[in-house]
Amino acid sequence: MLDNDIDIEALNIFYKEINCLVGTKSMLKIFNYYRGAQITIPSHLYNRKLAAKQVVKLYNGSNLKMLAKKYGYTEKWVRKIVKNIDNSN
Repeated sequence: MLDNDIDIEALNIFYKEINCLVGTKSMLKIFNYYRGAQITIPSHLYNRKLAAKQVVKLYNGSNLKMLAKKYGYTEKWVRKIVKNIDNSN
């Protein structure tokens, strides 16, 4: 299916919204890849375990708030990760 063959006005609302977000070419890639599949979009961009590893690497004693914001988790969560670092030493 070519981009110029797509009737935007007749699209399923889901694909119409995707089309507005990423454009027709990318919307078609998503459609062709996931067509018919039930997918769940995670509420966090970053994987909790992998983000925790990054927090451990990047924590410098004063960037707790920045790390929480960067990875989309709470300051409480980052504090817990940092505390586990201190307790394991």
